[in-house]
Amino acid sequence: MRIFIRLLILFSLAVGLAIGARFNPGNVVLFFPPYRLDLSLNLFLFLLLVLFVACFLVLGAINSARKMPKKVAAYRHSKKERDSNKALRESIRTLFEGRFGYAEKAAIRAAELPENASIAALIGARAAHHMGQFERRDGWMSGIEADASHKVARLVSMTELLVDQHQSEKALESVRELQANGSRHIQVLRWALKANQQARKWQEVLKLVRTLDKHHALHPALSSRLKELSYEDLLKDSANDAESVRRTWYDIPASDRKSAFVAHQAALAFNARGLFDEARTIVEKALQEEWDERLLRDYRDAAAPEGSAALLSQIENCEKWSVEHPTDPELALTLGVLCLRQKLWGKAQRHMEQALSDAISGRTVRESNLKLAQLHEALGQSDEAAYHYRQCAIATTL
Repeated sequence: MRIFIRLLILFSLAVGLAIGARFNPGNVVLFFPPYRLDLSLNLFLFLLLVLFVACFLVLGAINSARKMPKKVAAYRHSKKERDSNKALRESIRTLFEGRFGYAEKAAIRAAELPENASIAALIGARAAHHMGQFERRDGWMSGIEADASHKVARLVSMTELLVDQHQSEKALESVRELQANGSRHIQVLRWALKANQQARKWQEVLKLVRTLDKHHALHPALSSRLKELSYEDLLKDSANDAESVRRTWYDIPASDRKSAFVAHQAALAFNARGLFDEARTIVEKALQEEWDERLLRDYRDAAAPEGSAALLSQIENCEKWSVEHPTDPELALTLGVLCLRQKLWGKAQRHMEQALSDAISGRTVRESNLKLAQLHEALGQSDEAAYHYRQCAIATTL
């Protein structure tokens, strides 16, 4: 419909011009002495229109020629930008596909555009890292150190890659630089946690675990395990004297001290330094929360001296626990060992034989036979002692 209306208007104009030109008797005289040129008004208007169109076209051509270098430059930049963006998309795709060689080559092409250079460098660095080309990775990263807008991305990426390479000290340097710039978001804390774990800086690990726990950024099982590893290493530190072990133990939150694993490590540390009274207290409190055979071994290792009230209290505690755990071989062995120390021969023999009959683990079998051999030896029963020594030796070879 629009085309029909336009054609109708065009034909109307043509008819109007034709009629107007037919009834236009005007004349134009151009006089250049000694020349004179007579033209009809219609021809003069037509020539004037042609001249206007020609001038318009010439000026347009001149203007286009003048703008041509800018247009060519803009076209080249646009083409370069399209090619760079295409290469950047390809580098990202191939990086996720695991085709790291292709990803790095695509990143090189993408880096030709300054606006994409930093992102391309991060992709190229990751690709080089996954191919084990650590020098090329560092070269990619050093090339964008001057780009402040990508500083956090560079440092976080470098931290992740260094942790993956087990370069914990260098990773921690990146973490410190990030924290100096105020970057403390969750992912930075996670990489800092891994770097400190690799560096065995357990105090820092504990701080970071507690911080991440507040943000619910760690699985509870992982959080618990990391705490256990930290406490284990701190308590095992051979440089710690008795006072340092006490301080380390009481620095542990009360909720974590209830853990059987943590209590076991603490009891080992206290026993190793001759702090048997405190080791017994730790085990007794921990067993109220959670039954664990490892704690029973610590309990008999912390046995009080013969005839002491503490030893009698230990025996009473074991007898109470026996009501709840009548078939526990470790508990029977512990009670037998404590009775042996108190020289309650019959009682000790009965409990150790029970432990031997219920025992499953080779360790319990060996220790039960060894303690029975020592009991018979103390009673002068050499044949029985020799038998249990042989059984202990056989169990050791299994």
